[in-house]
Amino acid sequence: MTSIPDSHRDLLNGQFATLGTIGPSGRPQVSIVWFLAEGDTVKISLNTSRQKVKNLLANPAASVLIAGNPPYRYVEIRGDAEVTPDDDYEFADKVGAKYGADLRSRDKPGERRVVVSIRPSHVVTWGDAAS
Repeated sequence: MTSIPDSHRDLLNGQFATLGTIGPSGRPQVSIVWFLAEGDTVKISLNTSRQKVKNLLANPAASVLIAGNPPYRYVEIRGDAEVTPDDDYEFADKVGAKYGADLRSRDKPGERRVVVSIRPSHVVTWGDAAS
């Protein structure tokens, strides 16, 4: 497994990430998402009704871009996503705590949550280390 260099590790504490997946047409699809980092792994809580989940179940190839503020530094994490159920909202509640939101209130009756975990197989950084 590839790791994120210390020079850009601070970006894992950022507020937003851009998640890229491959859509049914074979073209990239990107969305801005909330996330948590655990070590070098980026984890995202998604509702199973989202196209992102369908994309990842069909093709786990993913890219996550986390930019600084201002966005002159970034880290891109490429890897295969692992999608696991979060039926009890344990992870969704952790994400909600970071962002001051209740993710349960964003889901319609009968919808479910999953945890999307992306471990880096390739890392790209841009910009100087944080000062």
